[in-house]
Amino acid sequence: MQLTKKLTLASKSKIRAAVLSGAGLDFSVQVSGVDEDALKATHQGAAEGLALALAAAKALVIDEGAGNGDKGRGLIIGADQILECDGVLYDKPRSMEEARHNLTVFRGQTHYLVGAVVLVEGGETVWSHCGRVALTMRDFSDDFLDAYLAQAGEQILSSVGCYQLEGLGAHLFSHIDGDYFSILGLPLLPLLDGLRAHGGLVA
Repeated sequence: MQLTKKLTLASKSKIRAAVLSGAGLDFSVQVSGVDEDALKATHQGAAEGLALALAAAKALVIDEGAGNGDKGRGLIIGADQILECDGVLYDKPRSMEEARHNLTVFRGQTHYLVGAVVLVEGGETVWSHCGRVALTMRDFSDDFLDAYLAQAGEQILSSVGCYQLEGLGAHLFSHIDGDYFSILGLPLLPLLDGLRAHGGLVA
């Protein structure tokens, strides 16, 4: 699809990049290196506010024109995703043992993926969106969990929910209520609307 401005994805996520590529968008990738732990430690309030703050921070760091109004960089996409279960916010697991523990907490329960995406231009957030998806896991057995972890491997450590829905993760769930792209980490349809509204994509 025809872009009218440069587009940069401020994320190392291969899935987010694949979603954009699948939509026919030409973009570059730059990783922000934002200290997410520091932002999470100081945040107070709902998961939506944290997801938006993290997404904006990632994009603003990449935007070389931040603070001086230079729009030559084009549009920077920042995105983040927070998992909430029973009022508790979860980070990406740091080990397979932690992934096992988290999945035992999630099984038989409904958890929420809160996903935010922003567009930054000239040092300012010009557009943002935040949505919530409800996912209900089956009450699977310990034997299934052992088999899932063994087959899925450490690649699930890159996912806050310890699953990749487009792969083996589909076996974990009984019901999903929400947007598929948002589950992957990038609310694509709202983002395309945002790009059209801010001159990044021909309407």
